[in-house]
Amino acid sequence: MKFVRAQHGGEVFYAVLQQDKLLRLSGAPFEQIFYDGREYPLADAQLLHPCEPTKFVCVGKNYWEHAEEMKEGHPAEPLLFLKPSTCAVGNGDGVVYPKLSQRLDYEGELAVVIGKRAHEVEPGHAKDYIFGYTCANDITARDIQKGDPQWTRGKGFDTFCPFGPWIETELDAQNVAISTRVNSEQKQSSNTSMMTHSIDALICYMSACMTLLPGDVVLTGTPAGIGPMQRGDVVEVEIEGIGILRNRIV
Repeated sequence: MKFVRAQHGGEVFYAVLQQDKLLRLSGAPFEQIFYDGREYPLADAQLLHPCEPTKFVCVGKNYWEHAEEMKEGHPAEPLLFLKPSTCAVGNGDGVVYPKLSQRLDYEGELAVVIGKRAHEVEPGHAKDYIFGYTCANDITARDIQKGDPQWTRGKGFDTFCPFGPWIETELDAQNVAISTRVNSEQKQSSNTSMMTHSIDALICYMSACMTLLPGDVVLTGTPAGIGPMQRGDVVEVEIEGIGILRNRIV
């Protein structure tokens, strides 16, 4: 199933996307799914970023070839960092090129949406805490990231985490193609099977030190091929079985 957050008639709500219509839910879908009986044509609604995370928990250098291109070594354990909730924007929204940066990079990633409170998850049980999957772009001010001793500023500007267009709950995310295009030119092409640390391992590792809450988003790392973007560029992250996240740099 495909779950969305949408706006219609000034109201914001969660819904199930069924072909070309939205089946409105009475609340967030993470605990239980209740339809409220209202339906809207998809063309009459605006899709928003598909959930409201308290945090984005991200992983650096989780594809071997990307670690190679960064020339900073291969972490033996997952390299974690956070992006604030104010980074969130949805499919079709603009990504703001900040005045403080001279180089803005794309990083297409598979995003995992947490479905229930996860703390000290045991190996092999992460799937019990996953609601679904979506596309994400870990926007990075590369010059700021390189100049700071930690990554918060370079990764944390407003609009620096587009994700969407929806949450797909029926996906085997361990082996799907992932690609990124800039102005229709392919820049990244890989498969989630190439991750160094699996989704299960990542969620277990993260939840050992912090509680993941329903609606939180885990970014699983980017493949090789990262590069710069300019104002006016259209960036697309496509993941097999999910769809396409499309944003313009403004």
